[in-house]
Amino acid sequence: MIGQFFIVFKDYLIAVLPFLAIGFFLSGLIHQFVPAEWVDRHLGGRGIKPIVYAILAGAVLPICCLGSLPVAVSLHQKGARLGAVLAFLVATPATSITALLVCYALLGIKFTMFIFLAVILMGLVIGLVGNLLKVKPEAFASQNKQLAIDPVCGMSVEIGKAIRTEYNGKVYYFGCPYCQQAFESSPEEYLGTYSRDIPHRLKHVFKFAFVDMVKRIGPELLLGLALAALIAAITPVGKFVGDYFGGGFGYLFSLVFGLVMYICSTASVPLVDAFISQGMNIGAGMVLLLVGPITSWGTILVLRKEFGGKTLLVYLGVVSALALTL
Repeated sequence: MIGQFFIVFKDYLIAVLPFLAIGFFLSGLIHQFVPAEWVDRHLGGRGIKPIVYAILAGAVLPICCLGSLPVAVSLHQKGARLGAVLAFLVATPATSITALLVCYALLGIKFTMFIFLAVILMGLVIGLVGNLLKVKPEAFASQNKQLAIDPVCGMSVEIGKAIRTEYNGKVYYFGCPYCQQAFESSPEEYLGTYSRDIPHRLKHVFKFAFVDMVKRIGPELLLGLALAALIAAITPVGKFVGDYFGGGFGYLFSLVFGLVMYICSTASVPLVDAFISQGMNIGAGMVLLLVGPITSWGTILVLRKEFGGKTLLVYLGVVSALALTL
């Protein structure tokens, strides 16, 4: 049994590693070359346009459900409507480049296209419903914000909230601890034009992609693969799945499991693939892929605190109904 587990685990690892490498690299490119202020600039205003921008931004940003929460709260504080914020929270964790690539590797192109279009539809619906709720954007802490340029990545940061470091009598501001650490390790490197050179910036692309991102979600990915291998390798588990998850109970299990457990979009794919291979209804697997990454205890608590219990119930209700329908 143990030997079979490691054989299946190795097969899963070999299957997903090339696609994970591509996804991590694309995440590094997005982190280094896509300015964060571009996202902020297009998510304000009324109508469906900000919702579409929020979905598109969420679909390409390499952050998980928990990572999307501070971004969403910040967008709301800057004036983004609730619809765009909720659409962003749906699209960001459920569609990542890495997850789509792994989904294509394990479940095929049709399944991948459907999950992507399903998330887009869910984002649009939750965005339109969110705009009907009466939750006003928070006022600015200051109407005249002072901005500075991060010398490492070149993005604009708000001086009042940015991380700062003093060097040679001058204060420099950073958007994240990574940029601060990079500057403090070799400040002269970032005070000239060298930091703007493409080869130099590519070095940071690789560091972010294959060091920082691997540290951040690598353990979770390995856990997802291990659970998938366990389900596929252990016969009693496979029999249980085949006996009880093939019909309507599979939908209920996927919905409840997805609501109470957080599974990142990439790690959930091999887990769902293992469930389906053992007899779970493919529709129930789709429910788990949709609900698992979108909801978490962190999401529930933050939504309740920032937007109220009514917004939380509407969010969970719409997500659950759309996941079951799709």
